[in-house]
Amino acid sequence: MTYQPDNGPSRELNSEHHPQDDAHTMRNHAGEAITDGRNWPGYILIAAGIAVLGLTLVAAGYGFEGWALIGGIACVLCLVIGTGLVLLERRRVKALEGRELTDQEGH
Repeated sequence: MTYQPDNGPSRELNSEHHPQDDAHTMRNHAGEAITDGRNWPGYILIAAGIAVLGLTLVAAGYGFEGWALIGGIACVLCLVIGTGLVLLERRRVKALEGRELTDQEGH
């Protein structure tokens, strides 16, 4: 099944090659986070980083300096790596469109 937009070539509805959800919306990137499974490891790492931040604050509050240090390092690593993965995937999607990561978009 292919979708022929008014301003571009036909694209197959395959989430690996075409992460946009053209079957349900006319906007370019609506639903992309759900249909593009390559973003999920980054989102999971970001969520884990936020959870580890909470655990680190609890450990620091109870006076466990060692655990607070380990949790702080794990929190920073999860957040940085998760954000990096999401940005790399975003850059890949933009490259498929022939755009740069910093190109402005409007709705």
